[in-house]
Parts: sequence; structure tokens; C-alpha cells
Amino acid sequence: MAANLFKLSALLSLFSIFSSPWAPENNERVGIFPPTCNRIECPSFDVIHVGNGFEIRRYNSSMWMSTSPIDGISYVESTRTGFLQLFDYIQGKNEYKKKIEMTAPVITQISPSDGPFCASSFVVSFYVPKENQANVPPAKGLHVQKWNTKYAAVRQFGGFISGDTELGEEAAALHASLAGSKWSSAVDKSRLSSESAYTVAGYNSPFEFENRVNEIWMMFEMEE
Repeated sequence: MAANLFKLSALLSLFSIFSSPWAPENNERVGIFPPTCNRIECPSFDVIHVGNGFEIRRYNSSMWMSTSPIDGISYVESTRTGFLQLFDYIQGKNEYKKKIEMTAPVITQISPSDGPFCASSFVVSFYVPKENQANVPPAKGLHVQKWNTKYAAVRQFGGFISGDTELGEEAAALHASLAGSKWSSAVDKSRLSSESAYTVAGYNSPFEFENRVNEIWMMFEMEE
């Protein structure tokens, strides 16, 4: 019990740091393999192109446990709400009462609102470890997303995520960097048909102050 409370306290502190006014400088980076994925399981992918400020990845089939859409005006608050549901899930609050290993990244799919005081929609997801994918424990209020092969345009940035304005700027920078590339039309087409405009991927624990890796993903389809 004490160990679980410590884990929860540590993870909640992550979101406290997110909302802190202090945030290290976010330098544009491309092609950095998240160090977290050397320690815990992450979805596998291949980098098929590296451009100016972005890379294109092909993700293999994977499974994600996801929250229902959360309406809110804050990425930090909405992601905290969703993550608490997922934390309970991996600690055994599921129909099988099974504990599940932590993975990375935790992703948040964002459908931005039409204005600064309107609610956006956030879906927070946990990557299901391969050993659990054949029989994913179900849970009330959560659902499984099954991904076939997917492509993502990815922009990386460092530091602690300071808020929604920063995320909007990073997403806009990714979209601008794709302009004129052969990937641009595929990304735009998928964004028009998708429920989410972009995805935020976070890899690091709150106790890692250096070499942090955050990512903006814009998912798209490609004909094989």
C-alpha cells in the first residue's frame, strides 16, 4: 500500500511540475531515441525519413488502453484526470484485478476547441505491454484502441511541458515544417478525417531534469 501511494505521489508531482511557471528551455531536436525506452517497454517503430525539424515514423501494430474523451480547457488538468484512471487500471483496478507494468509514452490525443475559453477534448492512453495484448484486462470507463500499422510525423522538444500555449506552438511548428514535403498532403488529409488534431507523447518521470523528451505526433495513413 505504501509503495503504491509513493508511486501515485511521484506521478502526480509530474503534473504539478507541468503547471509550474519554471520550465527549462525547449530546444528543437530530431531523432533522439527516448532514454526511457531503454528501461521500460515502448511501442516499436521505424524512422523512415528525417526532415528539417521533423521525422516520419512507421509504428507497428499496437494496443492502447484509453479514457473516454475528457472535455476541458487545460491539457494539464485533463491529462491528470485521465492519467489517474489509467494509474488505477495498471494497479489492478480492472475486471481481472491484474497489475500491469508501466510503459511509455503516455499519450494524449487532442481535439482543440474553437476558442480560448471553449472546452477541448482530450483522450489519454497507456501503451499495453505485449504480454498483455492477447487478453487485455477490460475496465469500466476505459476502452482499447487497436492500431494497425500507422505513420506519424513527429516533432521533439525538451524540458517540462508548461501548458496549452506551448503545445499549440509546437504543433504549429510541426505543421509548418511539413509544408512543401511529400508528407504534407497525407498529414492534412488525415487531420481532416481524424477526431484528434495532434497527439502529445510524454516519456519521462518527474525526477528526470535533463535530457527530457516530449513529442508532438500527427498521425496519417499511407498506401503500402
